[in-house]
Amino acid sequence: MYGDDATIRRILTELGDTWAVVGLSSNQNRPAYGVARVLQRYGKRIVPVHPKAETVHGEQGYASLADIPFDVDVVDVFVNSDLAGAVADEAVAKGARAVWFQLGVVDEAAYERTRAAGTEMVMDRCPAIEIPRLN
Repeated sequence: MYGDDATIRRILTELGDTWAVVGLSSNQNRPAYGVARVLQRYGKRIVPVHPKAETVHGEQGYASLADIPFDVDVVDVFVNSDLAGAVADEAVAKGARAVWFQLGVVDEAAYERTRAAGTEMVMDRCPAIEIPRLN
């Protein structure tokens, strides 16, 4: 298990409210679209990160984490597992306080690197499921 309840609760309640959602586009059929809406309902500011840099849920999108001109607290990752490790490394480089890999996104080496860098991490979980579960 890559994220005990204490770590999940800390990320959701203590580490900040600006969440970069990597893989979020205006495609309403993708899981990222609905999860980002749930995050907003629970008071999080979402920042769409997608090559198209689309505005989603009223928030300006950016093509990459490096393009975001302000700090982000949590990087929520909706990309394939084989791409996710590079995103985790970018999140650490950007100074994010936590990295969250969505359901089905697993990269054990990235998990170890991210934790070794002092950044909190949860993997193979969904905040839209965890927020109501922990409240």
